[in-house]
Amino acid sequence: MTGSRPVKNFFNKLTAVFKEMKKDIHPKEYREVVFKDMSNDETFITRSTVASRETIEIDGKEYPLVKLEITSSSHPFFTGKQKLVDTAGRVDKFRSRYGNRSKK
Repeated sequence: MTGSRPVKNFFNKLTAVFKEMKKDIHPKEYREVVFKDMSNDETFITRSTVASRETIEIDGKEYPLVKLEITSSSHPFFTGKQKLVDTAGRVDKFRSRYGNRSKK
Protein backbone atom coordinates (compact mmCIF):
# COMPACT_ATOMS: atom_id res chain seq x y z
CA MET A 1 0.00 0.00 0.00
CA THR A 2 2.59 2.52 -0.99
CA GLY A 3 0.06 4.47 -3.07
CA SER A 4 -1.92 5.75 -0.08
CA ARG A 5 1.14 7.32 1.62
CA PRO A 6 1.42 10.34 -0.75
CA VAL A 7 -2.32 10.97 -0.37
CA LYS A 8 -2.01 11.06 3.42
CA ASN A 9 0.94 13.43 3.18
CA PHE A 10 -1.03 15.70 0.87
CA PHE A 11 -4.00 15.86 3.24
CA ASN A 12 -1.72 16.47 6.22
CA LYS A 13 -0.12 19.43 4.42
CA LEU A 14 -3.53 20.72 3.32
CA THR A 15 -4.83 20.54 6.89
CA ALA A 16 -1.76 22.47 8.09
CA VAL A 17 -2.41 25.19 5.52
CA PHE A 18 -6.01 25.60 6.66
CA LYS A 19 -4.92 25.83 10.28
CA GLU A 20 -2.48 28.63 9.38
CA MET A 21 -5.07 30.73 7.50
CA LYS A 22 -5.80 34.19 8.86
CA LYS A 23 -8.84 34.49 11.05
CA ASP A 24 -11.36 37.35 11.13
CA ILE A 25 -10.41 38.79 7.74
CA HIS A 26 -13.86 38.50 6.17
CA PRO A 27 -16.44 41.24 6.76
CA LYS A 28 -19.19 40.52 9.24
CA GLU A 29 -21.57 43.24 8.01
CA TYR A 30 -23.35 41.18 5.35
CA ARG A 31 -26.93 42.37 4.92
CA GLU A 32 -29.67 42.01 2.36
CA VAL A 33 -29.27 44.50 -0.49
CA VAL A 34 -31.40 45.14 -3.59
CA PHE A 35 -29.59 45.34 -6.92
CA LYS A 36 -31.63 47.02 -9.66
CA ASP A 37 -30.91 46.70 -13.36
CA MET A 38 -31.65 50.17 -14.74
CA SER A 39 -32.05 48.97 -18.35
CA ASN A 40 -35.03 46.69 -17.63
CA ASP A 41 -36.02 47.65 -14.04
CA GLU A 42 -35.51 44.11 -12.77
CA THR A 43 -34.52 43.84 -9.12
CA PHE A 44 -33.01 41.05 -7.08
CA ILE A 45 -32.17 40.75 -3.40
CA THR A 46 -28.94 39.24 -2.21
CA ARG A 47 -26.54 39.57 0.69
CA SER A 48 -23.69 42.05 0.31
CA THR A 49 -21.43 44.49 2.16
CA VAL A 50 -21.65 47.17 -0.55
CA ALA A 51 -22.35 50.70 0.71
CA SER A 52 -25.38 52.56 -0.60
CA ARG A 53 -27.10 55.84 0.25
CA GLU A 54 -30.33 55.02 -1.55
CA THR A 55 -33.03 52.69 -0.25
CA ILE A 56 -36.02 50.92 -1.74
CA GLU A 57 -39.07 49.32 -0.16
CA ILE A 58 -40.02 45.84 -1.31
CA ASP A 59 -42.85 43.87 0.32
CA GLY A 60 -43.02 46.34 3.20
CA LYS A 61 -39.32 46.06 4.05
CA GLU A 62 -36.69 48.71 3.33
CA TYR A 63 -33.41 47.64 1.70
CA PRO A 64 -30.27 49.47 0.55
CA LEU A 65 -30.42 49.99 -3.23
CA VAL A 66 -27.56 49.55 -5.69
CA LYS A 67 -28.27 50.62 -9.27
CA LEU A 68 -26.56 48.70 -12.07
CA GLU A 69 -26.31 49.56 -15.75
CA ILE A 70 -26.41 45.98 -16.94
CA THR A 71 -26.85 42.54 -15.35
CA SER A 72 -27.27 39.00 -16.60
CA SER A 73 -30.99 39.69 -17.06
CA SER A 74 -30.28 42.37 -19.67
CA HIS A 75 -26.88 41.49 -21.11
CA PRO A 76 -27.15 40.24 -24.71
CA PHE A 77 -24.89 37.28 -24.05
CA PHE A 78 -27.20 35.89 -21.36
CA THR A 79 -30.50 36.88 -22.94
CA GLY A 80 -29.68 35.32 -26.33
CA LYS A 81 -30.36 38.57 -28.17
CA GLN A 82 -26.82 38.90 -29.44
CA LYS A 83 -26.22 40.63 -32.72
CA LEU A 84 -25.29 37.90 -35.15
CA VAL A 85 -22.31 38.69 -37.35
CA ASP A 86 -23.20 38.43 -41.00
CA THR A 87 -19.95 36.92 -42.26
CA ALA A 88 -21.33 36.03 -45.67
CA GLY A 89 -22.46 39.60 -46.23
CA ARG A 90 -19.06 40.89 -45.18
CA VAL A 91 -17.28 38.57 -47.60
CA ASP A 92 -19.54 39.66 -50.47
CA LYS A 93 -18.97 43.29 -49.57
CA PHE A 94 -15.20 42.75 -49.54
CA ARG A 95 -15.27 40.99 -52.89
CA SER A 96 -17.40 43.72 -54.43
CA ARG A 97 -14.94 46.35 -53.27
CA TYR A 98 -11.61 44.64 -53.84
CA GLY A 99 -12.28 41.43 -55.79
CA ASN A 100 -12.26 42.96 -59.30
CA ARG A 101 -8.76 44.37 -59.08
CA SER A 102 -6.25 42.75 -61.39
CA LYS A 103 -2.99 41.30 -60.15
CA LYS A 104 0.12 43.27 -61.07
